[in-house]
Amino acid sequence: MLLFFHGAGGYEEDRSLAAGLGAELGARVDMPHFSDEDMSFEAWAAPMRSRLAELGPDDHVIAHSFGASILLRVLSEGGTTPTAAVLLAMPDWSPDGWDVAENAFHGPEPDAALTLHHCRDDAVVPFAHLALGSSRLPSALVREYPTGGHQFDGVIGAIAASIG
Repeated sequence: MLLFFHGAGGYEEDRSLAAGLGAELGARVDMPHFSDEDMSFEAWAAPMRSRLAELGPDDHVIAHSFGASILLRVLSEGGTTPTAAVLLAMPDWSPDGWDVAENAFHGPEPDAALTLHHCRDDAVVPFAHLALGSSRLPSALVREYPTGGHQFDGVIGAIAASIG
């Protein structure tokens, strides 16, 4: 199974990304719907924690954009976590990025093996956020793509290949 956490307001928009990754991985996709109205950390983190607790050892976890930044913070809490997670086009909320204190990641680095993916031509989350994220997550693998935009058009196969 692929547990996919969508981005802010991206439940519909991220469906093709999730479906493409599921197809490439040969996995059934579970993409829970998160609120577009309550974007607080806890409104998204509480259902994430529940879904993560249900994972099996062969399941995959991928999160996109805002969902990736929330997943990172949830994973840093420790407890029951997946062994690995893929973070796509993750924004940086620190003063160096978008400067939203409520969403900023302050560590510690999660135990899960993380892979950060970002496209240079992302018009939603600037490519510079990849360097900010990787500086806070020195153990993470980093994958960058020259094109693909925010939805990783044309690079879904490369993302899936890096997973497994």
